[in-house]
Amino acid sequence: MDSILSYKNRGPWGKSSYRGNCSGHIIKDLLKYFQPGQFTELFGGSGTGYDVAREMGYTDSVHMDLNEGFGQDFHQALRSGELNGKIGGWNALTDDIPVSSEFVFSHPPYHNMVVYSGSQWGKPHADDLSRCASYEEFIQKLNLVNAKVYASLKSGGRHAILIGDLRRKGKYYSIIKDMAYYGELESHMIKAQHHCLSDNNSYSGNFIRISHEHLLVFRKQGVWVVPITAVKKGVRNLTESDTPTWRDLVAASMEHLGGKATLEQIYSLLQGCEKAVHNTNWKAKIRQTLQMYPDFHRVKRGVYQSNSKVAA
Repeated sequence: MDSILSYKNRGPWGKSSYRGNCSGHIIKDLLKYFQPGQFTELFGGSGTGYDVAREMGYTDSVHMDLNEGFGQDFHQALRSGELNGKIGGWNALTDDIPVSSEFVFSHPPYHNMVVYSGSQWGKPHADDLSRCASYEEFIQKLNLVNAKVYASLKSGGRHAILIGDLRRKGKYYSIIKDMAYYGELESHMIKAQHHCLSDNNSYSGNFIRISHEHLLVFRKQGVWVVPITAVKKGVRNLTESDTPTWRDLVAASMEHLGGKATLEQIYSLLQGCEKAVHNTNWKAKIRQTLQMYPDFHRVKRGVYQSNSKVAA
């Protein structure tokens, strides 16, 4: 396998009309490459992974999905001990992963890009990851599922997760950037997308169309240790940091003030900023910055204008 993956067709496996399903070639290539003795598939509702597994001779693979109509009932299978093949009614948030596996393949929803319960199958389900009320809720629940996957792996086992990015109301969301990582990241592959329903849509605005997905492979290195990498987001005012230069601060002040400002207005904005606190001659530094850089020019004494266009 290479770090760039491209499959022009999804192959004969699974239900082709099931929205959001992945090419069976990717599952087949993963199994051929890693050659696990047994594997588990989560969010397997299209049946693609099950068909690939049976074609490759796996007779004890487990494929689970929230859709009760996908296969035998999870709780009934758990009681009978016959955890094999297609299993329906498995709740990723409340149910255990019932088997220890060398390899887990998961293809969760990409937030609400495709809604599954109540649309692709059955009635709306409160624990359907595609029905999370917010992106933040989705990431929180996806992290819970990924933590479960890692805990269920045998030592040396792998979790391959296929996940994409999405854009909502002009904002770009990168799930792999925001979700927590459980285990050691062993590989990161980029998969090209082909024949998407969105390919035929026209959109207003100027943006780059998303035509890729990410395939991450995590490995469990030991029985007890859980390596976790998590992103912590925060918002900090530019004036509270010593990192920006005086040019950055003055340019931000001019933009905030509409592109034209008096010295007193700029002083008022930057008084008390982190750089001013550590420079007793901060007002002189502002004047020097306005005179030094071609970004600004003096309109008249004590009044300056930005040479850059101010964004609407």
